[in-house]
Amino acid sequence: MKQNAESIRSYNGAAGGWGAVKGSALAVHGQKALRRGVIAIFRMNQVKGFDCPGCAWPDPDHRSPMELCENGVKAVSWEATTKRVSPEFLAAHPVSELWNWSDFDLEDAGRLTHPVKYDAQSDTYQPISWEKAFEEIGAQLRSYNDPDCVEFYTSGRASNEAAFLYQLFAREYGTNNFPDCSNMCHGPTSVGLPQSIGIGKGTVTLQDFESCELVICVGHNPATNHPRMLSTLREVSLRGGKIITINPLRERGLEKFSFPQSPGDMLTNGSTPLSSGLYNVRVGGDIALLKGMMKLMLEHQRSAEMHGKPDIIDNAFIAEHTAGFKELVEDLAKTSWSRILKESGLSFAQISELTHCYEQSKATIISYGLGITQHENGSENIQQLANLLLLKGNMGRPGAGICPLRGHSNVQGDRSVGINEAPGETFLQALEQRFGFTAPRKHGHSAVESVKAIRDGQSKALICLGGNMAVAMPDPLVTFPAMRKLDLAVHMTTKLNRSHLLLAKHSYILPVLGRTERDVQAKGVQSVTVEDSMSMVHASCGALKPASPHLRSEPAIVAGMAMATLPHSKVNWQEMIGDYSLIRDAIEQVVPGFTDYNWRIEQPGGFRMWNGASNRIWLTENEKANFIVFNTPDTQQALLPENTLMLTTMRSHDQYNTTIYGMNDRYRGITGRRDVMFINAQQAKELGIAAGDKVNLKAVNHEGVRHERVVEGLTVVIHEMAAGAVGAYYPETNILIDLDHHDKQSATPAYKSVPVVVEKSL
Repeated sequence: MKQNAESIRSYNGAAGGWGAVKGSALAVHGQKALRRGVIAIFRMNQVKGFDCPGCAWPDPDHRSPMELCENGVKAVSWEATTKRVSPEFLAAHPVSELWNWSDFDLEDAGRLTHPVKYDAQSDTYQPISWEKAFEEIGAQLRSYNDPDCVEFYTSGRASNEAAFLYQLFAREYGTNNFPDCSNMCHGPTSVGLPQSIGIGKGTVTLQDFESCELVICVGHNPATNHPRMLSTLREVSLRGGKIITINPLRERGLEKFSFPQSPGDMLTNGSTPLSSGLYNVRVGGDIALLKGMMKLMLEHQRSAEMHGKPDIIDNAFIAEHTAGFKELVEDLAKTSWSRILKESGLSFAQISELTHCYEQSKATIISYGLGITQHENGSENIQQLANLLLLKGNMGRPGAGICPLRGHSNVQGDRSVGINEAPGETFLQALEQRFGFTAPRKHGHSAVESVKAIRDGQSKALICLGGNMAVAMPDPLVTFPAMRKLDLAVHMTTKLNRSHLLLAKHSYILPVLGRTERDVQAKGVQSVTVEDSMSMVHASCGALKPASPHLRSEPAIVAGMAMATLPHSKVNWQEMIGDYSLIRDAIEQVVPGFTDYNWRIEQPGGFRMWNGASNRIWLTENEKANFIVFNTPDTQQALLPENTLMLTTMRSHDQYNTTIYGMNDRYRGITGRRDVMFINAQQAKELGIAAGDKVNLKAVNHEGVRHERVVEGLTVVIHEMAAGAVGAYYPETNILIDLDHHDKQSATPAYKSVPVVVEKSL
């Protein structure tokens, strides 16, 4: 049914199906990449092929000839495009002109073909030789007396080999400043989860989904952000497993799925139901809901004990493997039902129903995404998920565990090989022993800390291994001016984006090979490796001819800068970039878990990193899995204006983080636009607004409305979602997020819970 305009319609179909097929075909056609795209598609996620750059969902043991999804095709087509950003293109388009292009148009212009340096006189990027670029960048880096004035940013698409060389370069240079995309998404997983179970990774494998009885999906939208998960959930549903969704918004991809590779689904327009229950928890109300579930479980356990019935919780597991249970019981006893119901936004009946489902399951997986992590209490959110699993022993046994859903295809691997602003002493000592230099011990900068250091003039240079850092960060009113204060900005990238237009005194763009392309070095064609969300490490080898003969691989560019910066380096950079197996030998010698690295990646499917929690070995200080109490603070809502709502920022279906593939959001019924605000019907009525109205969103802090932080002219779209909330697209609404509004433990920005007021546009 049409809501208010041709560009906004209700969507009632299943996720996937013919819509996904059409979306894939349009992506290939739009990038003029038919031949290159088709070649790449048949090599994507295959043994001896390349790893899809679109998400970190693992590959099954038995792969279909086309192991892909719609958004994977978009990611590959975006990279395999035949469009080019040549020196002639850049000469014809000054930076001042490009700044006014949309984010979509900047990346849609095509692949960069030559290394370039900004020329202020012509206001254009001009070609520069690789040797000259390395020489100038190295000289600039050597000019700084304090290595900590340089920031080394990393995108999660970087391979293990590139990331390891990158951290090696930075640490030999003398800093632990590693702001990276993990700081903006799963930082709470890396910080909060180790306190609970001793590791900042998930504990499940893909095989666990074959034996689980229940999957609880919390705070994620798989149809857009990790679509291949839907085929796994479909299998769970078809064999009789149960799926439950906890999310502020109704998302089509967790309701029903039409598998594009199923002849039955496609010929009959059929689909498989997924979630049997949807619980629209209030934005920021996850801890209240989880406490409510645990409180009920303990009440049911006491009743079971009184009446001689089977246990509800796993007392044997709790006694042998955990600590902190008594403190958890005491905290839950003090937590009132009135507060739980108010803060969760759910009824007692809903929480009871959800708790009953969990109690009945003998093997439960909880999967979660950024809807859990990107809050001021993101780390505590994850710890309460762990508490819930620990109560029934759903950790470290088949069909059960915790499953963080990573977005970037190797963000987990980058962390494994040393991209970490707070490295452990064991890692640093191993690095020193292998390479013979003294590594820095000072805690480095995360993403938020790096922007503040640049803003305050403490950091002078920014090196970016991929990504679009400035646009991904919150608070462009602070971030953008900060970036323009830099002495040096170096971007290793495949395509243009807005961060490249925030000019430093010396700005360079260095074009890299993509994941889809052949990487030929001194010892021949090279493979790189990546680690997926479930700790599987496997090889990736591109198949396409490079977009330009002037491209270099990320490892080669990192090594080139390192050799120019560190003339007396103790690292044999040239030898390692000639043969990536030597990089992997070094990783094996420095990082536990990579034993027989080169041999094991030759095996079909690669290998799984050792995971203590999966084996009920808890690498915590007390060698136990810990129940961690969250002492719910007095609500801050009273300090905010009465009409304050919580904004949760979202990605559209035509989007991958800051990359905009198109202007549609099919499953939410949006076509050709991004200037919308989602709200439920009752909330809209209370505000006196209706579908199709134009509204402004204004940021709020505890002192009141921040009028300089405004997004104007958004069109109201009615959508089933929790009360007290609105939704709008990222990164357009990043202006509403203060740089200091972040998770207290990990400093991950709170993109999912932003206080705002809604006002009608004049």
